[in-house]
Amino acid sequence: MMRKNNKLINEEEITKQLRSLASLIHKHNKLYHQKDKPEISDKDFDKLIKENNDLERKFPHLILENSPNKFVGGYPSKKFKKIIHKLPMLSLANAFNKNDVEDFIVRVRKFLNIDNNEKIEFMCEPKIDGLSINLDYQDGVLKSASTRGDGKIGENVTKNIKTIVGIPSRLVEKNHPKQIEIRGEIFLNKKDFIRLNKKLNEKNKFSNPRNAAAGSLRQLDSNVTKQRPLKFLAHGIGESTKKYITISEFYEDLKKWKIPSNNLIKICDSFNSMIDYFENLKKIRNTIQYDMDGIVYKVDSLKLQRRLGFIGKNPRWAIALKFSAEKAFTTIKKIDFQVGRTGAITPVARLSEVNIGGVIISNATLHNFDEIKKKDIREGDTVEIQRAGDVIPQVLKVVKKEKNRKKITKPPLFCPVCGGKTIKEKDETVIRCANTVSCDAQKLGELIHFVSKKNLNIEGLGEKQINQFYKLGFIKNFEDIFYINRYKKIILDLEGWGELSFQNLIKSIEKSKSIALDKFIFSLGIRYLGETLSSLVAKEFLTIDAFINSSMDKERLFNIDGLGPIVINSIYDYMQKKENLQTVLNLSKILNIVNFKKPKSHNIFSNKNVVFTGTLSILSREEAKYLAVQLGAKISSSVTSKTDYVIVGKNPGSKAKKAKELGISILSEDDWIKKTSS
Repeated sequence: MMRKNNKLINEEEITKQLRSLASLIHKHNKLYHQKDKPEISDKDFDKLIKENNDLERKFPHLILENSPNKFVGGYPSKKFKKIIHKLPMLSLANAFNKNDVEDFIVRVRKFLNIDNNEKIEFMCEPKIDGLSINLDYQDGVLKSASTRGDGKIGENVTKNIKTIVGIPSRLVEKNHPKQIEIRGEIFLNKKDFIRLNKKLNEKNKFSNPRNAAAGSLRQLDSNVTKQRPLKFLAHGIGESTKKYITISEFYEDLKKWKIPSNNLIKICDSFNSMIDYFENLKKIRNTIQYDMDGIVYKVDSLKLQRRLGFIGKNPRWAIALKFSAEKAFTTIKKIDFQVGRTGAITPVARLSEVNIGGVIISNATLHNFDEIKKKDIREGDTVEIQRAGDVIPQVLKVVKKEKNRKKITKPPLFCPVCGGKTIKEKDETVIRCANTVSCDAQKLGELIHFVSKKNLNIEGLGEKQINQFYKLGFIKNFEDIFYINRYKKIILDLEGWGELSFQNLIKSIEKSKSIALDKFIFSLGIRYLGETLSSLVAKEFLTIDAFINSSMDKERLFNIDGLGPIVINSIYDYMQKKENLQTVLNLSKILNIVNFKKPKSHNIFSNKNVVFTGTLSILSREEAKYLAVQLGAKISSSVTSKTDYVIVGKNPGSKAKKAKELGISILSEDDWIKKTSS
C-alpha cells in the first residue's frame, strides 16, 4: 500500500510539474507568436519544452489535455480576416545535441520498419528566424497568403504579401499545378533590420529582426509593409494537386517559377553527413546576411512523410538542431522588480546597451532571487549574457566584479508596487506580494488576463487601454468593464480615442458577454487553475450555478478526478473571499455563461478502447497506434470488459484468448487497416 501511495504522490507531483510547464510554455508561445514580445531566450524556452517532453515520454498516461505538444504558434489576431489552412502548419521539434539527431533517425527507421541497410535521404537547410507564411496559388495566380496562426487558422495578409519583392503574384511557367500551397519564411536581413530601427523612434524600435519582420507584415496599411525590406524563402509544401515524390522535386519547380528558396540546401543520407553539414554552417553563420538559429532536417520523400505523420504539433519526419546562443559582455546598471498577476516578484537587470547580432539588448530577466544569489550578481558588475536569437537574454555569469561592490540584491520585504508584505511559500522559489486585494500590479494583471483572447476576448481593450482606464479610475474590477459607457464623454476627449474606436469597443464588450463556462472559469485567474483544469471543472459542474455552489464545498472538489490538493485549495480559498464570490455572482448576472457541452464524435473508433497484441507485419506497432489515435481511439495495454476492439497480429497470446472469452470484437491487422481507410 505504501508503494502505491508513494506512486500516487509522485504522479501528483509529475502532474503538477506538467501543469506548471504547460502554463509557462503557452504564455511564452503567446508572447512570441501573437504579441511579438518574447520575454525569455530561445534556450530557456527550449529547456521548458525539453523538460515537458521528457516527462511526457516517461509518463504518457499523465499527458495533459492542453499539452504544449497539442498546440502550434499563437492565436490569429482579430485585426485580420481568417484563413483556414487546407493542411495544418506544424512546428518543428527541437534537437538539443547531436545525439538527439541520431535518436531522430533511429525513431524514423523504427516507425517505418526500415532496417539500417536501406538508405533514407534527408534534406538539410538553415532554419531562418522569421515568420511562417502560406501562399495559396490557384491556376498559377496568388489567391491568398496567411500566417501560421494557431496551425489551423491563420491571418489573411494577402495585400501585404503582394508588396514583397520575390513573391510573384503569378507563376511564370505554364506547367504549374491547378492548386498549390507554398510555405516559407518572411524575414529581414541583419543590415536591413539595423537601418529600419535607426528610422524609428525609441518607443517603436523592434527588439530583433524576427519581431521586426512580424510587425512589418502585420500592418493594416499595406503601404507601411511595402516600405519595409522584407524577404521571402520557400521551405515547404502544403496541399497540391500535383503529387510530388520528394521535396527536392518540389524545389526544382520553385526555381522554374522564380520563387526564392535557400541556396545552402543539401541532401544527406547518413548521420555523419548531416552533422558535417551542421558544423560547416555553424562556422559561416556570422557571415550569412540573415538570422538563423539552427538546421532543419526533414525526410525528403513525401510518401514517407505522409506515413510518418505527426505527434502532437510536431511532424515525425523533421527536426531542428539549434545553434548555441550568441554571447556578449555588458554592465548591470540597476536591478529592479516587476510584479505579475499572481503577485510573483521578478528581479530584472537593466543593462548598458549591447549589440548582439544586430539586436540592441538593454534588459535581462534574472528569474528569481535564488538565481541572483547562486551567480552572485550585483549592480555594477560586468556580466556575460547570451541571446538565442529572439528575446531578452539571460545572464550567464559575472566576469568582472565592480571594485566597490554593492550589497547583493535581496528579496524585498514589501511589494515595490503596493507596499504590502511579501511571502515565500513552501517548495516555491518565487517571492510574492501577499496583498491580493489591493495591489495595483496584481489588479492590472488580473484585468488584462480577464479581457485577453483566451478569455473574454475584448478587442480594443488591451494592456495599454486597461492601464489607461485603471489609472483614471474607470475600471477597478471585472464588473466595471461592462459599464464603461458611463465615461463615454471623458474617453472621447482622451488621446487616441474617437467615436468610431469607442463604438467598436462597446460592440466588442457586448459580444464578449456570451462566454462558455470553461472560458469564464479560466478568466477569473484563479491561481494554479489553467485552461485544461478549468475545462475539467466545467465538465464536472456543467453550469455556472453548480460551479458557484460546489466550489465552496471542499469535499465536493476532492471528488473531481484530476484535481490535486493544491488546485482544490486554491479554488476553495478564492471562493471563500467575499469580494471574489460577489464578483462571480455579479458576473453571472451580467454575462450569458453558456453551459458546458461535451463534444460529439461520429467516428466508429472514437472513444473506443483498443488493444494491440501479437506481431504486426504490415505496420510497426508505433505506426499502428498512431493511426488508431488519429481516429479517436484510446489505446489500452490490457484486455478488460471495457475493451471495445482487439487487433491481433501473429502469435497474439493470452490477450486474444481473453477477448474471445469476454465476447470482444477481434480484428486481424488486414481487417483493421481496411476499416481505418474506409
